[in-house]
Amino acid sequence: MSTEYTYCAPTGGLPDQNNHARERAVFTNSYAVIPHGVMSDIVVSYLPGWDKTRAWVLARPLTGFAETFAQLIVEVSPGGGSTEPEPDPMAECVIFVLAGHMRLTLGARAYQLDPGSYVFVAPGDTYTIANDNDTPATFVWIRKRYEPAPGIDTPESFVTADMEKPPVEMPNTSGYWSTSRFVDPHDLRYDFHVNIVTFLPGGTIPFAETHVMEHGLYVLQGRGVYLLNQDWVEVSEGDFLWLRAFCPQACYAAGRRPFRYLLYKDVNRHAKLELG
Repeated sequence: MSTEYTYCAPTGGLPDQNNHARERAVFTNSYAVIPHGVMSDIVVSYLPGWDKTRAWVLARPLTGFAETFAQLIVEVSPGGGSTEPEPDPMAECVIFVLAGHMRLTLGARAYQLDPGSYVFVAPGDTYTIANDNDTPATFVWIRKRYEPAPGIDTPESFVTADMEKPPVEMPNTSGYWSTSRFVDPHDLRYDFHVNIVTFLPGGTIPFAETHVMEHGLYVLQGRGVYLLNQDWVEVSEGDFLWLRAFCPQACYAAGRRPFRYLLYKDVNRHAKLELG
């Protein structure tokens, strides 16, 4: 069994004309599955303020879909990037690098980002991204509008990496289920978390989690079988899942490699008492 961590990144292109439309894409009122195979050239978006860049928009606030966040996979070609990447002054974000290398400036500091690099940008902080290399750089970009709370300070930006945050074993699982946490769960300044969940082969969530947090889930490595509402769905690296609040969920790892995914959830705020 390999314990090396890898990060699946889409490469675009178009399927062969002789292929049949047999992808596992599913869109329901409680969950959605966007398989890696549908992230082709024909569904990319181009973003204002970004040069030599394209993106696959996996989730955005939409009636009957994601309510709290937007999630994209962004591919920056050599010589590309942005000096003003974020158009919303109240936005905060997480950047997680899947492939390639790029340069980030955050305030007055510069950072070299490599596969597995993790960045949190607090609302109001300025940053830039540039690809000075000769191969594309690809990253997950999760954006959320910050929700202030009385008596709670604004969170701080930081840069770290997957390998700098050893997975923490979940209780009574003998290490088969673990979570890499990039923010202290008790730090109420942060109103969303993006963690990495790891299941070794044979690991499982042994009950149907049913809770208030909305999820965006991008499979980094391996494959598994996921309970989404009442359906068991096979997922593999490069797939994206959206889970509505209170959507029952469970999973188990399949295959011989660790099953790992990047998991968004909204946390640490009171439930709103009105819609909109």
